[in-house]
Amino acid sequence: MTNTVKIESIAAYLEQLSPTSQAVIQQLSETIQQLVPDAQACISYQIPAFKVGKTFIYFAAFKHHIGIYPPVTNNKELIEKLGPYRNKKGNLTFPLNKPMPLALIQEVVLALHKQYITTSS
Repeated sequence: MTNTVKIESIAAYLEQLSPTSQAVIQQLSETIQQLVPDAQACISYQIPAFKVGKTFIYFAAFKHHIGIYPPVTNNKELIEKLGPYRNKKGNLTFPLNKPMPLALIQEVVLALHKQYITTSS
């Protein structure tokens, strides 16, 4: 499927998704906003993202999973916990046919935010 419409907001992104994907993406957006209150929602690379100065997390809905990017790189314990969800590049894929591991995703959000703060100072 080729999407030629430029996505301008998370709300516009949500409109093109199935109800299941909409609910998960909305939940991720709310979770990120709660954990990092100064983060601003945006669209980057045509997918939802959040930034504080620069973008620190991206996420997208696919037919069978939700992807979260970029990889966590500086938290060995968390990287081990993420093993079942990591692909070869370290990006995360969470199957839509299973409950979202929200506590683990919250750790990812905080780790990526910290990783961003560390690398941008």
